[in-house]
Amino acid sequence: MFQKTRVCAPIVEKYPKAALYSAKKAIELGADILELRIDMLEDPNSDDIKQLLKDINYPVIATNRMQNEGGFFEGSEKERVSILINTAPYADIVDIELQTDEKLRSKVVEASKSTIISYHDFKKTPSFEEILNVVKMEKEIGDIAKFAVMPKNNKDTLTVLKVLSEVQNTIGIAMGELGKYTRVVAPIFGSPITFASIDKESAPGQLDIETTKSILRKLTVID
Repeated sequence: MFQKTRVCAPIVEKYPKAALYSAKKAIELGADILELRIDMLEDPNSDDIKQLLKDINYPVIATNRMQNEGGFFEGSEKERVSILINTAPYADIVDIELQTDEKLRSKVVEASKSTIISYHDFKKTPSFEEILNVVKMEKEIGDIAKFAVMPKNNKDTLTVLKVLSEVQNTIGIAMGELGKYTRVVAPIFGSPITFASIDKESAPGQLDIETTKSILRKLTVID
């Protein structure tokens, strides 16, 4: 989807005003794209999010992460998905989890300009075959596949990179301290997006934007 890896900064704030401030800061620091974590906002509603996306006026991934994949949205599943559907036209990409109910997930995909189909496991790293199967299913549904897993050892982090060596247009992340290096190595394997923090991590092991971009430039995987 992208010729070069894009560095994405997650916006993880409680209030729209703070989210807008963080977005501007991330842009100043050199983020190529932002991820608006809708689930982090207090009592999010579609109208406020639409306005926030207009105010940000920069490439944005809209994400309303479900709780069992590390999110904080407290409403019903229908409410969570409804917000994504209503705000999809205002976002460049929408992230929706693979395990979302198929009918609801399809509505999000239909409403979106482009989609990331994601999978997160904060407890372990599934086998190479299992992750490959997840990616295959994701790619049949959306534009970009994503998996983020928790490594227990170095072998697990290499599993992530092995998967990336077999697929295209896939974001692969080994989370935590053990997997931190995969966030800058994954782009060598063609990962279209890597995530970097402004000053608050949205997932374990994120490096900051400036450090990430500096390393990626040295690896010549970004301009």
